[in-house]
Amino acid sequence: MERLSVETEGVAQRLREGMAGGVLSFPLTSFRDDGSLDLESYRTYLTAQVATAPGAVFPACGTGEFSALDEDEYRAVVEATVEVADSRMPVVAGIGYGWAQALRFARIAEKAGADALLVLPHYLVGAPQDGPVEQLRRIAAGTRLPLIAYQRGQVAFSAGSVRRIAEIPTVIGLKDGHSDLDRLQRLTLAAPDGFPFFNGAATAEIQARAYAAVGVPAYSSAVHAFAPEIADACFTALRDGDDAGVNKLLRDFYVPLVELRDRVPGYAVSLVKAAARLRGLPVGPVRAPLTDPGPVDLVDLEKILDDGLNLVGTVRRRTA
Repeated sequence: MERLSVETEGVAQRLREGMAGGVLSFPLTSFRDDGSLDLESYRTYLTAQVATAPGAVFPACGTGEFSALDEDEYRAVVEATVEVADSRMPVVAGIGYGWAQALRFARIAEKAGADALLVLPHYLVGAPQDGPVEQLRRIAAGTRLPLIAYQRGQVAFSAGSVRRIAEIPTVIGLKDGHSDLDRLQRLTLAAPDGFPFFNGAATAEIQARAYAAVGVPAYSSAVHAFAPEIADACFTALRDGDDAGVNKLLRDFYVPLVELRDRVPGYAVSLVKAAARLRGLPVGPVRAPLTDPGPVDLVDLEKILDDGLNLVGTVRRRTA
């Protein structure tokens, strides 16, 4: 494997340290009721997220509705994130689509001051293993920023492909969203020592212990986007081996949340935004094609949220 540059290794080390010390934050992007970007509200919301000291912050990714942003909006979101984070933690911006379009976003993120890029699964088409590997090679050739590969949907790397992408000097890790632990174990064994993996399941805490058992303890947390108190309590219980505490959080909060999430396609994002609004956070609605939850689901979400906050000793401030 070609030696990483000093700059790339520095980013990789900061990410490893961040992932060991806390959950990874994937902030929501704030929109107004008319669908326009609300950058001032985003800054307010993000300031609260950053204050909880996540291991890293990943703007304009799946939870941040990357696919709904145009390039000017994307630039504004990444610039605001870099400014608010103020070098306290790595900023890893999402990029995606085909490699040519991904590079357009990569160059915007690079100029905006991002530390690294999360390469979201390419758009729509299936491809043999050579395709996603070549996609990463072409992106790596066009930006100096380190890359984290993301396997989910139609992207599923083989052990051989993981060895190949790990040889790309600026590819510094892999996020997994498939939750196929047999396959994931093979990938971790195929990767070079020190190559970071992290759990990117839709509600990662549900599977965190299983991921840790195959050598992937780090994870992103959608719950952190609206209830960092709950996310941090679960992370602490997992880190400390407090199985009773983990089980209580899973049983009384995370499992009901997942069951509600599974009712409607797209709820992995729109329920998170709705929960943030229930807490008075200025995130606004989702953009089409996502849809906001209906009244019945909002009632159920409110109860689940209150139950979770009660578990960690927090009372939700009621909004008008």
